[in-house]
Amino acid sequence: MTESELTYPEVGATAREPLPAGYHHMRKSRALGVVDLDQVAEILTRWKVQERAGVRQVAGPARVVLGADVTFRFLLQTIPCRVVEVIDEPDRRGFAYGTLPGHPETGEERFIAERDPATGEITATIIAFSNAATWQTRVAGPIGRLLQRVMAKRYLAAMVP
Repeated sequence: MTESELTYPEVGATAREPLPAGYHHMRKSRALGVVDLDQVAEILTRWKVQERAGVRQVAGPARVVLGADVTFRFLLQTIPCRVVEVIDEPDRRGFAYGTLPGHPETGEERFIAERDPATGEITATIIAFSNAATWQTRVAGPIGRLLQRVMAKRYLAAMVP
């Protein structure tokens, strides 16, 4: 873990309602069907969701680890994050990461897969709160928010085993 601090104070807030005020909020879900939760968890915890969505990991561990720093690249942007939560329960798996200095945004994103015990149906959900952190993302304005929604759809599609 580096000595850099997270760029927002509401660490872990993607696990609570309401999401913090003063940020753009996003919540997207997708039914994955009756699939193996362990397979979905493997996709999540090995950064395959990001990879399948076109985001390349350039630094950090090969697997999600609480407190670990990970850096991605996408559209010439460096995207440094820190894993702030790992969820490993019988019917829920996932993680959340927060932004580090140099990230184009400030905030947190949570990736989770949940199994309905009654039906076996898996639902994938992405929850985020964020604001622009650089002049480039501030200038992008609504285009940046559109890109975030498009990426969320790509991440959800990438969770299908």
